[in-house]
Amino acid sequence: MKKFHEILLLIGQLNYTWTNTESLLIYLIAGLAKVDKETAIVIFLTLNTTRARIELVERLAKLEKTPLARRQEILAVTQQLGRQGKLRNKYSHCIYSFDETGDQASTQLMSIFDSKDTIKYGKIEQIDDSEIARINEAIEQIMRINKEIWAIVERYSFPR
Repeated sequence: MKKFHEILLLIGQLNYTWTNTESLLIYLIAGLAKVDKETAIVIFLTLNTTRARIELVERLAKLEKTPLARRQEILAVTQQLGRQGKLRNKYSHCIYSFDETGDQASTQLMSIFDSKDTIKYGKIEQIDDSEIARINEAIEQIMRINKEIWAIVERYSFPR
């Protein structure tokens, strides 16, 4: 059962770290759109997917009025966030399976893959030591992204 608890705690940490970092997009929206934090929160919450929130930040950054260096910094951080989001999405949208001892773990994806005349669903993958290392690395990367966003917010005096 030790592995069972270890994996669930790790996935919880991944989700917490992700959510905490994604919420920092509020400050990028506020700064780029030149609105107050309260307005940026309403915009953020109105967009109901991470992809939509990241796309908004990227589109605001790409506006001609955004200085090139600032644009490049923000686009670099949103691209990093998007890459890390793939792993987070995998673990947020799957079913977990453990053997009777709690030592062998796997995920079953909750998605359907359509081909011309068949469907496949529920791809099963093992959560082995290399996958655990990958999750830990993603958590570290997301924490770095968090710090990078805060640095941008501070550097450009975006509303807080």
